[in-house]
Amino acid sequence: MHELVVTGNDPEAAAEVAASVGGVCYAADPDDGRELPFRTLVRAMTDSADALTRAATVGTYLAFSRIIRERPLGADPGEASPGVTAIFPMVHHPDLTHAQGDSHWRDTHAPLALRHHPGMWDYTQLSVVATLNGPPFDGFAMVSFASLEDMRERFFGDDHDREVIRADVAKFADMQRSPRRVITTETIHHQRPPVPAVTWPHD
Repeated sequence: MHELVVTGNDPEAAAEVAASVGGVCYAADPDDGRELPFRTLVRAMTDSADALTRAATVGTYLAFSRIIRERPLGADPGEASPGVTAIFPMVHHPDLTHAQGDSHWRDTHAPLALRHHPGMWDYTQLSVVATLNGPPFDGFAMVSFASLEDMRERFFGDDHDREVIRADVAKFADMQRSPRRVITTETIHHQRPPVPAVTWPHD
């Protein structure tokens, strides 16, 4: 199913919005003073897009989530998930269409990522179906590690891993226009991938 993905820069607004719709909130470290493309991202499945407005000051997207690897540990609803999640916004390679870049990311890059990111314990591709407003990203790679140290030291196993991944990313992504990663903490308020927080009676 499709979900709404919104990006912004207000952690408090993102947390409140995600909680109100049973979504998933990602927030950067407030002490990270670097210039980032956004500081929060909220994923939700809701019939009230207006409910996300306060957290959507940077961009709003309709996306399809592909779960490539799921971590072995969970967390109670509303509590921070274990580990850290690096979010990589992606713009497709200028020589490709969106569909071509997305299919390479899905069919070729995902298996390579599983082999060449030894510390990666959770990986979801948020493939953007439509940019409703904001920067025209083609997707968001949600790459999680057990700790910040793991992300720094075990993102690649060796130089060969690094070369393989970078060479492949250059085939489907515009590395100049794809912004820097945003390192975040994830909080799941209902479940992930998000589902509607309310169900309706039916026969």
